[in-house]
Amino acid sequence: MDLEKYGEKQLPSPTISSSPGSTSLVDLDTAGERNGYVLDASKLDDSQVYKLASDGHTVLIPQPSDDPNDPLNWSTTKKHVILFIISACSFLPDYSSATGAVTLIPQAAEWGLTPDIVNHSQSGGQFMVGAGGVVVVALSAYFGRLPVLFWFLVVSLASAAACASVDTFDSFMAVRILNGFFSTVAQGVRLVPDGGLMFIKDMFFFHEHARKINIWQSIVIASPYFGPLFAAFMLTKLNWRWPFGIVTIATGLCTLLVVFFVDETYYNRKLSVLQQPVRTSRWLRLIGVEQWRSRYLRNTPYQAFIRPFKALSKPIVLLTNIYYIMTFAWVVGINATLAIFITPLYDFGPRQIGFFYFAPIVAAILGEIVGHYLHDTVARLYLRRHGGRLEPEARLYVIPLATPFMLAGLVLIGFCLQNGYHYMITAFAWGMFIFGIMITTVGVSAYNLDSYPEGSGEVAAWINFSRTTGGFVVSYLQVRWADAMGPQRSFGIQAGICAGAFAIVVVLMVFGKRLRVWSGPLDFKTS
Repeated sequence: MDLEKYGEKQLPSPTISSSPGSTSLVDLDTAGERNGYVLDASKLDDSQVYKLASDGHTVLIPQPSDDPNDPLNWSTTKKHVILFIISACSFLPDYSSATGAVTLIPQAAEWGLTPDIVNHSQSGGQFMVGAGGVVVVALSAYFGRLPVLFWFLVVSLASAAACASVDTFDSFMAVRILNGFFSTVAQGVRLVPDGGLMFIKDMFFFHEHARKINIWQSIVIASPYFGPLFAAFMLTKLNWRWPFGIVTIATGLCTLLVVFFVDETYYNRKLSVLQQPVRTSRWLRLIGVEQWRSRYLRNTPYQAFIRPFKALSKPIVLLTNIYYIMTFAWVVGINATLAIFITPLYDFGPRQIGFFYFAPIVAAILGEIVGHYLHDTVARLYLRRHGGRLEPEARLYVIPLATPFMLAGLVLIGFCLQNGYHYMITAFAWGMFIFGIMITTVGVSAYNLDSYPEGSGEVAAWINFSRTTGGFVVSYLQVRWADAMGPQRSFGIQAGICAGAFAIVVVLMVFGKRLRVWSGPLDFKTS
C-alpha cells in the first residue's frame, strides 16, 4: 500500500476483534450503519489511529488494510479505468433492449405483425434484465465478481449476434430474452450499481460513493436512449438488423476491455492479510480458477442463494423498491412506446425520431452535472446540522427536490400527446422527467448502499429488478391505456402514482433509522 496516500490520526471508534496475524481494524461500515457515519476527524476524540484522506481530516470508510491487493489501495487510475469499463458494460442491457423501440416498425412490416405485438420481445428482454441481476449477485457471492462478469458477457455477445441474424419473430423474441438475462451482469454485479454498486463499494471510500454512483447511474439512465437514437439514424439507410449488429460490436468491445483491464475487486475485510487468498494470475481470476480454489473463504451455495432474499426482507429495502417501481416504471414505458405515439402525431420518420432522442440524453447529462454537486452539498449541510454525523437517510433529501420535475414532466407529456403541442414542448417535458429520475435514482441507490454496505450487490440487484419489472408491465399497457382514456388522463394518473409514492420517502426520512435498527444488520458471511 502507498502509505503516502493517507494521513493518520488517533481517533476513537468501535473496534472489531482482529484475526490472527493481523492488525485490528475498526469496522467503520458497521459503526456507520448503526450510528451514522462520522467523516470529519475533528468530531472524534483522539484515542485510536485512523487513516485519513489526503485532505488530512476526512476519515476513510472503510479503513484500508496494509495489503497492496486491497482494491481500496489500488491506484486512482486503475480504479477509474475499471469504473469506466463497468459503466460501459452497464450501458449494454438497456441500450440493447431499447434499440427495439425503433426497429419494431420495420420488423412488424417484415413479419406481418402489429408494432404492439413486436414490442413484446422488447418487454420480455427488459424483464430479464431485472431478473438476471438477482441471479448474478448470488453467483458472484459464490464464484467472485470477475468470472461471473466475464462468462455472462461471453453469452451476451453470442445472443446479441443472434438478434441480428434470426429470421422469425419467435426466434428473435427467444434470443432477445436470453440477451436480456445475460447482458444484465454489470448492472446486477453492481452498485455498485447494477457491476456497478458492488464494484464501487469494493474500490472506493464512503465519501466518494455518491459521485461514483452518479457517474455510473448517469450512463445507465442515458443508455436506453442511445439505442433508439442510433437505430433511428441507421434505419434511414440500412435494414433493422444493423442496429443489433452495432449492439454485438459494442458487447464485443466491452468483453475485450474486461479481458484485458478488469481485475477481481472482491476483498474479504473480515480476514487478515495473511489469511487472504494468494493472487497468482489475473488470467486465472478472469475465468474463475483462483476464486474456485478459495471458495471455502466465501459463501456456501445456500448462503449465496439466500443473500438477495435476506436483503429484500429488510423493511427499508422493500419500501425503497416499492417506491422505485412506482416512479421508474414510466421511464421504461415511455421509452418503449414513444415512437408509436409521436410517429403519427408529428409525422416523424426515423431521422426525426433519432433527433427526438437527444432530449432525454441531454437531460441525463444535466442530471449528472447537477447531481455531481447536489449530493455532496446536501450531505455537507446534513453533517453541519447533525454534529458531523451522516445518517443514511440524508441521501433521501435530494428526492423532494427532484419530485416536482418528475410530476411536471409526466403531466406535460400527457397534455402534449393529447393536444398535439409542438414537439419541442414534448421533448422538454420528457427531459424534465428524466432529469428528476436521474437525481432520484442516485439518492435511492446511495441510501440503500449506506444502509447495508455489506449487501451492495443485493440491494442494487433489487433496485434494478424494480425498475425493469415496473417497466415491463407498463410497456405492455402504455399504448392500450392511452388509447382507452387518452394520453392526458393516462399520464396524469402516472404522475398521481408518483406523487402518492413520495409518501414512502417521507416515511423513510422520518422512521428509516428506527426501521433499520429494528430489523437489524444483514449479517452476511462476506461483504
